[in-house]
Amino acid sequence: MKIVVIQGPNLNMLGVREQHIYGPMKLEQIHEQMKNFASDNGIEIEFFQSNLEGEIVDRIQECLGDADGIIMNPAAYSHTSIAIRDAIAAVQLPVIEVHISNIHAREEFRRHSITAEVCAGVIAGVGPFGYHLAMVAMTQIFNEMRAAQEMQKAQQQQA
Repeated sequence: MKIVVIQGPNLNMLGVREQHIYGPMKLEQIHEQMKNFASDNGIEIEFFQSNLEGEIVDRIQECLGDADGIIMNPAAYSHTSIAIRDAIAAVQLPVIEVHISNIHAREEFRRHSITAEVCAGVIAGVGPFGYHLAMVAMTQIFNEMRAAQEMQKAQQQQA
Protein backbone atom coordinates (compact mmCIF):
# COMPACT_ATOMS: atom_id res chain seq x y z
CA MET A 1 0.00 0.00 0.00
CA LYS A 2 1.13 3.53 -0.71
CA ILE A 3 0.42 6.72 1.22
CA VAL A 4 1.17 10.17 -0.13
CA VAL A 5 1.67 12.84 2.52
CA ILE A 6 0.75 16.30 1.29
CA GLN A 7 1.77 19.31 3.37
CA GLY A 8 0.30 22.75 2.75
CA PRO A 9 1.52 26.31 3.10
CA ASN A 10 4.03 27.35 5.74
CA LEU A 11 4.57 23.82 7.02
CA ASN A 12 8.08 24.02 5.61
CA MET A 13 8.61 26.58 8.39
CA LEU A 14 7.82 24.18 11.26
CA GLY A 15 10.36 24.45 14.05
CA VAL A 16 10.79 28.13 13.26
CA ARG A 17 7.31 29.65 13.10
CA GLU A 18 5.12 30.15 16.15
CA GLN A 19 6.63 27.41 18.26
CA HIS A 20 4.14 28.16 21.03
CA ILE A 21 1.44 26.87 18.64
CA TYR A 22 3.21 24.34 16.41
CA GLY A 23 6.09 23.18 18.60
CA PRO A 24 9.81 22.85 17.90
CA MET A 25 9.78 19.87 15.50
CA LYS A 26 10.79 20.47 11.92
CA LEU A 27 8.83 18.98 9.04
CA GLU A 28 11.78 16.73 8.16
CA GLN A 29 11.68 15.24 11.66
CA ILE A 30 7.96 14.51 11.36
CA HIS A 31 8.52 12.90 7.98
CA GLU A 32 11.37 10.78 9.37
CA GLN A 33 9.05 9.40 12.06
CA MET A 34 6.42 8.66 9.42
CA LYS A 35 9.04 6.88 7.25
CA ASN A 36 9.95 4.68 10.22
CA PHE A 37 6.30 3.74 10.82
CA ALA A 38 5.79 3.05 7.12
CA SER A 39 8.91 0.87 6.94
CA ASP A 40 7.85 -1.11 10.02
CA ASN A 41 4.42 -1.73 8.47
CA GLY A 42 5.33 -2.47 4.86
CA ILE A 43 3.85 0.77 3.53
CA GLU A 44 5.34 2.86 0.76
CA ILE A 45 5.32 6.56 1.61
CA GLU A 46 5.98 9.71 -0.36
CA PHE A 47 6.12 13.34 0.79
CA PHE A 48 5.13 16.57 -0.91
CA GLN A 49 4.97 20.13 0.42
CA SER A 50 3.90 23.29 -1.35
CA ASN A 51 2.83 26.78 -0.49
CA LEU A 52 0.89 26.96 -3.77
CA GLU A 53 -2.76 25.88 -3.96
CA GLY A 54 -2.59 24.75 -7.60
CA GLU A 55 0.44 22.53 -6.94
CA ILE A 56 -1.43 20.87 -4.08
CA VAL A 57 -4.46 20.28 -6.34
CA ASP A 58 -2.16 18.80 -8.98
CA ARG A 59 -0.50 16.46 -6.45
CA ILE A 60 -3.86 15.25 -5.14
CA GLN A 61 -4.98 14.48 -8.69
CA GLU A 62 -1.69 12.65 -9.40
CA CYS A 63 -2.53 10.28 -6.53
CA LEU A 64 -5.35 8.77 -8.59
CA GLY A 65 -4.05 5.40 -9.72
CA ASP A 66 -0.72 5.93 -7.95
CA ALA A 67 -1.62 5.89 -4.25
CA ASP A 68 -4.00 4.08 -1.94
CA GLY A 69 -4.48 6.94 0.50
CA ILE A 70 -3.47 10.47 1.39
CA ILE A 71 -2.49 12.05 4.68
CA MET A 72 -2.78 15.77 4.31
CA ASN A 73 -2.34 18.93 6.30
CA PRO A 74 -3.87 21.56 4.03
CA ALA A 75 -2.94 24.17 6.66
CA ALA A 76 -4.64 27.51 5.97
CA TYR A 77 -6.11 26.15 2.74
CA SER A 78 -8.36 23.87 4.77
CA HIS A 79 -10.45 26.93 5.60
CA THR A 80 -10.50 28.51 2.15
CA SER A 81 -9.81 26.14 -0.73
CA ILE A 82 -12.78 24.82 -2.60
CA ALA A 83 -10.31 23.67 -5.28
CA ILE A 84 -8.47 21.39 -2.84
CA ARG A 85 -11.78 20.14 -1.44
CA ASP A 86 -13.00 19.31 -4.94
CA ALA A 87 -9.73 17.53 -5.80
CA ILE A 88 -10.03 15.36 -2.69
CA ALA A 89 -13.62 14.48 -3.60
CA ALA A 90 -12.67 13.75 -7.21
CA VAL A 91 -9.93 11.18 -6.53
CA GLN A 92 -12.14 9.15 -4.17
CA LEU A 93 -9.23 7.98 -2.06
CA PRO A 94 -9.26 7.85 1.73
CA VAL A 95 -7.79 11.08 3.07
CA ILE A 96 -6.91 11.76 6.68
CA GLU A 97 -6.64 15.49 7.42
CA VAL A 98 -4.12 16.45 10.09
CA HIS A 99 -3.72 19.72 11.98
CA ILE A 100 -0.92 20.15 14.50
CA SER A 101 -2.85 22.73 16.49
CA ASN A 102 -6.40 22.44 17.75
CA ILE A 103 -8.12 24.48 15.04
CA HIS A 104 -11.35 24.41 17.08
CA ALA A 105 -9.73 26.37 19.90
CA ARG A 106 -8.17 29.02 17.68
CA GLU A 107 -9.44 32.07 15.81
CA GLU A 108 -12.99 31.85 14.54
CA PHE A 109 -11.92 31.70 10.88
CA ARG A 110 -9.82 28.57 11.59
CA ARG A 111 -12.58 26.60 13.27
CA HIS A 112 -14.22 25.26 10.13
CA SER A 113 -12.40 23.10 7.61
CA ILE A 114 -14.13 22.82 4.25
CA THR A 115 -11.65 20.15 3.17
CA ALA A 116 -12.55 17.99 6.18
CA GLU A 117 -16.03 17.52 4.77
CA VAL A 118 -14.65 15.15 2.11
CA CYS A 119 -12.02 13.40 4.24
CA ALA A 120 -12.29 10.00 5.89
CA GLY A 121 -11.15 11.52 9.17
CA VAL A 122 -9.58 14.51 10.88
CA ILE A 123 -6.95 14.59 13.60
CA ALA A 124 -6.29 17.94 15.26
CA GLY A 125 -4.64 19.37 18.31
CA VAL A 126 -2.19 16.67 19.35
CA GLY A 127 0.88 18.21 17.77
CA PRO A 128 3.15 16.23 15.46
CA PHE A 129 1.82 13.02 17.07
CA GLY A 130 -1.25 13.58 14.89
CA TYR A 131 0.74 12.35 11.91
CA HIS A 132 1.49 9.08 13.72
CA LEU A 133 -2.20 8.72 14.56
CA ALA A 134 -3.02 9.37 10.90
CA MET A 135 -0.64 6.56 9.89
CA VAL A 136 -2.40 4.21 12.31
CA ALA A 137 -5.81 5.31 11.01
CA MET A 138 -4.76 4.85 7.38
CA THR A 139 -3.41 1.37 8.19
CA GLN A 140 -6.81 0.50 9.66
CA ILE A 141 -8.58 1.88 6.59
CA PHE A 142 -6.32 -0.26 4.35
CA ASN A 143 -7.11 -3.34 6.48
CA GLU A 144 -10.84 -2.65 6.19
CA MET A 145 -10.56 -2.13 2.42
CA ARG A 146 -8.66 -5.41 2.10
CA ALA A 147 -11.26 -7.27 4.18
CA ALA A 148 -14.10 -5.84 2.08
CA GLN A 149 -12.34 -6.90 -1.14
CA GLU A 150 -11.80 -10.41 0.21
CA MET A 151 -15.46 -10.65 1.24
CA GLN A 152 -16.60 -9.47 -2.18
CA LYS A 153 -14.30 -11.98 -3.89
CA ALA A 154 -15.66 -14.80 -1.71
CA GLN A 155 -19.24 -13.81 -2.49
CA GLN A 156 -18.50 -13.79 -6.22
CA GLN A 157 -16.98 -17.25 -6.03
CA GLN A 158 -20.08 -18.55 -4.24
CA ALA A 159 -22.43 -17.12 -6.88
